[in-house]
Amino acid sequence: MNFIKSKSGIVFFHVMVWLLLFSLPYLLSSGQSQELRNLALHSWIPLAFYALLFYLNYFVLVDRFLFHKKLWVYIIISIGLILFFVGLNKLFRYYFFSDFIASKVLDSGKPPRNFFLYIDIISFSVPIIFSLALKTIQRWVKTEAERVEAANIKLQSELQHLKYQLQPHFFFNSLNNIYSLVDISPDMAKQTIHSLGKLMRYLLYETNNEKVSLKNEITFMTNYIELMKLRLNDNTTVHYSFPDLKTDIQIAPLLFISLIENAFKHGVSGDKASAVVFEMKIEDKQLTFYSKNQNFPKTDSDKSGSGIGLDNVEKRLSLLYPDQFSFIEKIEEGIFSVCLKIEV
Repeated sequence: MNFIKSKSGIVFFHVMVWLLLFSLPYLLSSGQSQELRNLALHSWIPLAFYALLFYLNYFVLVDRFLFHKKLWVYIIISIGLILFFVGLNKLFRYYFFSDFIASKVLDSGKPPRNFFLYIDIISFSVPIIFSLALKTIQRWVKTEAERVEAANIKLQSELQHLKYQLQPHFFFNSLNNIYSLVDISPDMAKQTIHSLGKLMRYLLYETNNEKVSLKNEITFMTNYIELMKLRLNDNTTVHYSFPDLKTDIQIAPLLFISLIENAFKHGVSGDKASAVVFEMKIEDKQLTFYSKNQNFPKTDSDKSGSGIGLDNVEKRLSLLYPDQFSFIEKIEEGIFSVCLKIEV
């Protein structure tokens, strides 16, 4: 495949096509009384002119005039070249093959058959049209490849931007939790810092690829949930259920952590009973992540988090899994729930 796309491969392809075209008249006349001069007159010389027209149009005219929006100049020059080669072909026959043509006429006893001029014009228009079509297709393929590459670069830039948003967001939320533990339980704060170090190590070194192991993501989420549980009192219960994967699955990194953060941010109260639930299932190549928590709206004085979590999730999903995901969030009777489904 690389050879076909290389310059040497393209040159080889062109040479083989012209060799085939020049060989066909001889091969098709094999076994018949066919003089070489007859082949040269009716096949090889016109083919040589066709090749000149083809490559002159392919390498010079299309790029210099048509693709530079000089349409009428291109049309005039093309018509002039067609008429020039038609006349040149006639002159070549007259000066170099007149005796051969005359002998053929005498042998047959019939006057020579004169082809109409428009037939020659049509014949010499074919290499112009074919080279124009080939050049246009190549330009379209190149333009489309550049467009796809530009779209991929833009996609990666957007994803990287969203990821850079996510990491500080996650880090600041965790620091807020540690800050709340410093005065209450210094030992627990130390343990939390140690756990946070492990989580940040995963964020920095294992989430740089386009896809990561779902097993590792589940471990990361489990560690984060256990970290968050350290600062909760007895009024809050946390339940999570993640699958024990027999075969690993590759998935985009850090898709679920914002949902977990959001549940702890809005679903926990210091003086009211609450419950936070996380569940993940995989059925028929569809991953479903579900979270549920009480909805305790934050006051204006609460600066924990930046409020970009769920927006971040939806933006990343639309970029990473277009038409392959479902994201539903709702509040019913004071319970906030999120259901995310992804085709894996």
